[in-house]
Amino acid sequence: MNRDLLRDLYAAVCAALLVVTAVLVGRTIQHRDGSLRVDWPPLLASWDPHVGPGTPAAVVVAAAAVVYGPSLAARLPWRPLLLAVWGAGMAWTWSLALVDGWRRGVAEQLTTRNEYLTVVDRFHDIPAALRGFTGHILIDSPDNWPAHVAGHPPGATLTFVLLDRVGLGGGGWAGVWCITVGTTAAVAVLIAVRTLADESLARRAAPFLVLAPGAVWVGTSADGYFAAVAAWAVALLALAVRGVRPGLNGFCSGLLFGVTVYLSYGLTLMVVVAGAVLMLGSRRPLIFVAAGFVVVPVVFTSLGFDWWEAYRLLVTRYYQGAGGVRPYWYWVWANLACAVFIVGPATVAGMRRVIGRVRLRGGWSHSSSRAFGVLVLAALLALLIADLSGMSKAETERIWLPFGVWLLPVCALLGRARGWLVAQASLALLVNHLLLTGW
Repeated sequence: MNRDLLRDLYAAVCAALLVVTAVLVGRTIQHRDGSLRVDWPPLLASWDPHVGPGTPAAVVVAAAAVVYGPSLAARLPWRPLLLAVWGAGMAWTWSLALVDGWRRGVAEQLTTRNEYLTVVDRFHDIPAALRGFTGHILIDSPDNWPAHVAGHPPGATLTFVLLDRVGLGGGGWAGVWCITVGTTAAVAVLIAVRTLADESLARRAAPFLVLAPGAVWVGTSADGYFAAVAAWAVALLALAVRGVRPGLNGFCSGLLFGVTVYLSYGLTLMVVVAGAVLMLGSRRPLIFVAAGFVVVPVVFTSLGFDWWEAYRLLVTRYYQGAGGVRPYWYWVWANLACAVFIVGPATVAGMRRVIGRVRLRGGWSHSSSRAFGVLVLAALLALLIADLSGMSKAETERIWLPFGVWLLPVCALLGRARGWLVAQASLALLVNHLLLTGW
C-alpha cells in the first residue's frame, strides 16, 4: 500500500471517528435534555431499518456506476458525458428517494406542516403576499409562516406557487421538479471544473458527482434545487471570465446569483466561490454580472418585499424556535459530521490531498491544478463561515448541499477510483436504508 493511499485512508477514518463521536455525544445530550431537537444526532432522522421499492434500483445503479463509470467518463465525448452524468445522477437520486416509497419518499416531502406547499393558497395575490411577507415571519405574528417559508426569502415559495399556477401543483410535481433540477448541479460543476482547471480532472470527478451521498437529500428537499441554481450561476461565471460569450454568460450568471439569494439567505455565501472564480479569469464580465444580478432584487423590492428587513426578522425567528435551544458548542463541530454524510469519505480523502498540496511549496504543478485548488477551497471556506455563523445549527445535511457539491470534484485526485466509489455509494445506501430521514 503506497503512502498516499494510506494517508487517504487515515483521513477517511478520522472522518468516520468524527461521525461516531457526533452520534454518541449527540445521543447523550438529546437523551439528557432534548436540546438538540433531532432524533438521531447529528442528522434529522430516526433509526428505522427498512427496504423499499427503490432498493433494487439503487443497488443496480450504484454497481453500474462503480463498474462502468470511470471508463465511460474517460472515453465518452464531452457533451454526451454531461448528459450521461445528469441521467445517471437522476437514476441514483430517484432510486434513493423511492426506497421510502413514492408518498413518503417524494410526494409528501414538501407538503408537511413546515414546508412550502402548505402556503400556496396564501399566494393567490402574489404582490400582496410579498408586501405582507415580513409581517408573518415572527412566531408571535398573526398567521405566522411555517418554518421553511419564514426561513427563506419568498423566491423559494414562489417556485412552487408558479408550478401550481401552470398545472403542476402538489407534492408529486414539486418532488419531480426538485430532483430534475437538483441533479443538474453535477453538470454545472463539471463545466466549471473543465473551464477553470482541466478536462481530465472533470472527467475523473464525474462518477463521484453521480454517486454523491448527498443525493439522499437532493431527492427529499428543496435545497438540492437551490444547489443547482447556485451551481449554474458559478458555471456561467466561469465561462464568462474565461472568455466564452462573456456578455451573455456574465449576465445570465448574475441573474442566477440574484435568484439564488432570493431562494436562501445563507446562499449569499456563494459570493466566496464567485470571488474565487473572478480571481481565475478576466474581470471584464463583472459589469454584465452586476447588471444581471440587480434584476431580481429590483423586481422583488418593487413588489414590496424588503430582503434586509426579512433577514433581520428571520434572525429573531430563528432564536425563537429550535435555533435558540440547540447548543452552539455541539453543532459547531457536529455540523462537520453532517457534511461528511453529504460528501462522503472519498471527498474527505481528496480534501486531504488538496490541503497537503497547499502546505507544500510548489505542490501545484501547473496553473490548472492551482485553479482547481482555489475553487474547492473557496467552497470549503464558504461552508466553514456558514458553520461559524451559528445560523446553521443542525439540518446541514440538506442546507449545505450547495457548498458540498463543489467539494466532490476533489475525488478526481484519488487513485483506485472504484474502491472509493464503493465507499461513497455504500454510505448513501446505509443512510437511506437504516435511517428515516427528516427530509
